[in-house]
Amino acid sequence: MSGARSTGLSALWRLALAGALLCGIGLLPWLSRTDPARTVLKAREADREPSPELLESVRSQLGLDTGPLTLLGRWLGGLPHGDAGRSWISGTAVTPSVAEALGVSLLLMGGALVVAAVTAGAVCGRTLWLGPRRRAARRGAGAGSGGALIAALPEFLLASVLAAVVGVRFGWLPAVGWYGPRWMVLPSLALGLPAGALLGRVLDDALPGAFAEPWARAAAARGLPARRIARHALRRAVPGVLPNIGLFVVGLTGGAVAVEQVFDIPGLGRLTLQAAIAQDLPMLQAGTLVLVLLAAAAGGLAHLMARLLLGPALRDGALPSFHRPSAPSARSFPLLYGALLLAVVVLGALRDPLAVDTAARLTSPSWAHPFGTDALGRDLLARVGHGALSTLALAVAVSAAALVAGVLLGLVPRLSGGLVETVNAMPPVLAGLLVAGAAGRGPYTPALAVAAVAWAPLAAHTSALLRQQRAATHLAATRALGASRRHLLRRHILPAVLPPVVRHALLRLPAAALALAALGFLGLGAQPPSPEWGRLLAENHPYAERAPWTVLAPAAALALLGVLAVTASGGVRWPRRRLRIDDGPGRGGD
Repeated sequence: MSGARSTGLSALWRLALAGALLCGIGLLPWLSRTDPARTVLKAREADREPSPELLESVRSQLGLDTGPLTLLGRWLGGLPHGDAGRSWISGTAVTPSVAEALGVSLLLMGGALVVAAVTAGAVCGRTLWLGPRRRAARRGAGAGSGGALIAALPEFLLASVLAAVVGVRFGWLPAVGWYGPRWMVLPSLALGLPAGALLGRVLDDALPGAFAEPWARAAAARGLPARRIARHALRRAVPGVLPNIGLFVVGLTGGAVAVEQVFDIPGLGRLTLQAAIAQDLPMLQAGTLVLVLLAAAAGGLAHLMARLLLGPALRDGALPSFHRPSAPSARSFPLLYGALLLAVVVLGALRDPLAVDTAARLTSPSWAHPFGTDALGRDLLARVGHGALSTLALAVAVSAAALVAGVLLGLVPRLSGGLVETVNAMPPVLAGLLVAGAAGRGPYTPALAVAAVAWAPLAAHTSALLRQQRAATHLAATRALGASRRHLLRRHILPAVLPPVVRHALLRLPAAALALAALGFLGLGAQPPSPEWGRLLAENHPYAERAPWTVLAPAAALALLGVLAVTASGGVRWPRRRLRIDDGPGRGGD
């Protein structure tokens, strides 16, 4: 009876959150203090003069004079009949348009998930090979740097490079449109490669703990095949990652806005973005509602699969404590990558990022301009160096805030479960538009928007690990001995949950920078002539094929940040001279 009551309360909580999100979207024109009639008229006919009579006609046609609450009530009243209203821009029925866009996005998401699965398998393949041979802890902190490079690639930049090189220059695959399976390949690669690299890194961080459990040691001692041990270790580690896989499903559907823009794909993310910019509320609300329902379905499916994979041990409290037995060996790789990034920042800071030299437009890298110049002849090394402060400071601040919020909310899964799904259904671009509408566009708008959604994956990871840790056998024994909840939290739960979540947060530091860059790329961030890295990618994107160094410079800086975050997650150690056996005090005649 209590289980049914808990399920009912959880469903009501999710329904309330979805309603609050839809109400916030319905208030978007009024929050942004703009005239929705003027915005709609501009989207319909950009060249037409918005006279008072014409604006009044638009208001009367759309029913804007009745107020946002009445409009929202009418829209909600039509949903039980399958009627989501008509588009304020085109006048077409919303439901068929959203259904068609959803079908395209789901197909694209399926292709991206296949690419992500293959990429994740490649990233954690070495650990799966070493684990059954009792060498998983010897991977070192530098393992996975290649995956970190892929994970740090901006999706929109990867999409642009694939479209320009593979699609246009070599003509191997179509680069624009959506007309068949061949048109899926490039956008699936652009979406799946970074997502798979990040998921692979999170899974690779959990696998050594599975291989260190008693059953794995016993299986290896009895000579069971390494393939079977690796398969069971993967089954043991995947449940902690499943919530984030569910989040990626929604992210690959509604958050693929930039990729859909590059490849001209009529997907749900692009449809939602266009509706948000034009303040086409019926279309925007319907698209968001579909994403919320998709997020709830993906979250429920991930939760069910985790229960099936762990079996009765999760219910009976018979799981072994699941955490890394020892941290990976610290190495000096972070010092090297940090020194490279610091050198770029220092050398760039000594130059003028705003100096324009029209005679040196799009100059290739040289001694005078090591990173080349942009379309106005400005030195790219200077712009990357000066933009590092704002980009890195915002990314670190957003990641720190996301870590704190994610851990605190993840420790209360009944509260955060529906909240995570609802927040994840809102792509950062839509969050950026809502924040921009409420607070105005400015240099800190992307940071606020990304911070509003960046904590969700960390909260989902914390909840998944918390659920497994509560089912650990030693925790049940400690509880039976009379330990208080505070003691269990401080001495057993947090020490097991915090380290992998902190490493996850470090892995997501480049993702925060990429989200900030994506918002800047779409024009919601810093405005010219700011040298913020997202702004650099946006303004140099049209010249990517003619002058690739203009986008490679900020992209390389983002990739370097990703590798630095991954290698630093295992610890930093100054290089040491290893003593040889014959270096002892008894050597020679001493």
